[in-house]
Amino acid sequence: MTLNISVLGGFALVDDLGGPYAAASVSSRRLLAFLALRPRENLRIAVAGAMWPDVTEHKAALSLRATLARMDARSRELVTVASTSLGLAANVEVDLRSSHALALRLLPREVLPNVADINPAAVAALSVELLPDWYDDWVLAAAEDWRGLRMNGLEAQTRLLVAAGRLPEAGVAARAAISVEPLRESAQAALIRVHIAEGNQSEALRVFDRYSVLLNGSLGLAPTTQLSTLVRDITR
Repeated sequence: MTLNISVLGGFALVDDLGGPYAAASVSSRRLLAFLALRPRENLRIAVAGAMWPDVTEHKAALSLRATLARMDARSRELVTVASTSLGLAANVEVDLRSSHALALRLLPREVLPNVADINPAAVAALSVELLPDWYDDWVLAAAEDWRGLRMNGLEAQTRLLVAAGRLPEAGVAARAAISVEPLRESAQAALIRVHIAEGNQSEALRVFDRYSVLLNGSLGLAPTTQLSTLVRDITR
């Protein structure tokens, strides 16, 4: 039975039936996570240098070799190893890759979405952090890329759900975008549009007022004219 890799919400190995499997060592989990964030094939020297940046190239290569040698049999099946490269086996699925593809599908405004791309499971897939509480440089860089992409994806889901009249679900997507970055005006605007579409004018104003206070307190800024215009008709 094939093991797949999850890096959203934390690291996990899961089998085809969704059951968990614990990798034997921390170094094994780190290597599998690293490969899950990279293309299928990577130069061994590049992997070693990124994972052990504070030692010499020779020691980093030895650490990589030792990690591969100590991996338990099932985890080792996930990795393809050549003399100068290594990567994940072709049949290994990674949740980040499928969620990344989902977000990219949502971005073009001129393309009609697949219904599955705006269902609750799809919103949930974009609502999860990448490897929270991991602080390696290679994780933080990937997490920042994922953060920006998933905010755009969640805002796109909100827009599409509003257009489909699925307003409660649109609110869930908008709030998920706000939770990623509360100071992001486009996420706040998405939630305001949901409330306006619902006819909940007081809720729209409450979101605007709360954001105005947050923005001023955090950065000394006021909402843009564009956002203010969005709620102007409500107050007339």
